[in-house]
Amino acid sequence: MRAAVLTEVNKPLQILDLEQEPPKANEVRVEVKAAGVCMSDWHIMNGDWPLPLPMVLGHEAAGIVVENGPGVTSVKPGDHVIFSFRPHCGHCRYCSTGRTVLCIGHNDTPRWVMYDGTARVRLNGEPVNQMARIGTFSEHVVCPAEQVVKIRKDLPFTHAAIIGCSVATGVGAVIRHARVAAGDSVLVVGCGGVGLNVVQGARLAGARTIIACDLLDNKLAYAKQFGATHAINAKSGDVVKQVQALTDGLGVDFAFDAIGTEATALQIVDALAPGGHAVLVGIPAYSVRAPISPFAMVYAEKTISGTYYGSVRPDVDFPILADLDMDKKINLDDLISRTYKFDEINEGFRLLVTGAVARGIIVFD
Repeated sequence: MRAAVLTEVNKPLQILDLEQEPPKANEVRVEVKAAGVCMSDWHIMNGDWPLPLPMVLGHEAAGIVVENGPGVTSVKPGDHVIFSFRPHCGHCRYCSTGRTVLCIGHNDTPRWVMYDGTARVRLNGEPVNQMARIGTFSEHVVCPAEQVVKIRKDLPFTHAAIIGCSVATGVGAVIRHARVAAGDSVLVVGCGGVGLNVVQGARLAGARTIIACDLLDNKLAYAKQFGATHAINAKSGDVVKQVQALTDGLGVDFAFDAIGTEATALQIVDALAPGGHAVLVGIPAYSVRAPISPFAMVYAEKTISGTYYGSVRPDVDFPILADLDMDKKINLDDLISRTYKFDEINEGFRLLVTGAVARGIIVFD
């Protein structure tokens, strides 16, 4: 089967023919039908997140189960599934309390091989790693069964794929993590795939004021389409002062950084009203540090927190998001602004980093 493999940092992905082993105990084989082109993959491609190569990238995807290994009962061949890039052992302290995206039950093995410490794909007999143990830029994936979630069969695969990362992360950051309430004011910094879903989540929660901020006017236009009430181009002047001008001088109740830089982290804290909550959503490079002012945090009773994967519970929340999409409560049709054939994957990343798309999807024939 073919897979897109990163063999060297700052080089294009190579679509190679790999040998794939059948699923072992508690594993499944999935035929991938659609996969999203995401900045998390790009962070590995450009060296922001140094990981061992060669590696099959891809983590936002959906497909059909075609084979079960021994002991799998959660899904069966023919089921439509969304991949989760986080494990769910079911028994560690975090899984036991419902915080499954923080699962530590498999920390004894690296996150790019299976739980027995071995690989399921090989190139010329040598093991190839899989991003997040799934590596979904691949025609077929063998992975732990706990990392796929069964969903309704009438959900389009393109929609299912983006639920697995950008939708869950963005909407979850608002609904599951921050718990924005009706009437609140919200700032969203960064209007890519995740940021647009933060906007959607704020609209879903009933936020009164939703301010979108980006450097690109086309992304701000997308944000207005998805529910933003105001748009700020960060090149037009001081963002914090513009936010305060739109909120009676106070600032916002909630601010979300969907980018992940020092400047944007500081920006969302400074844009808060007293008692406000800043949420770090975008994952930065390992080296990023932000000098937050403890004085400002204490004096104005501000809160800052991080959310990983939107703090969702994939087994519970993926089917809910699927229903919200099918009921037209969230808009995934317009979120997918470009589709690609598998052979066009590097073009997908080129357009992603230039900001030309809301979300690009690879559709497998």
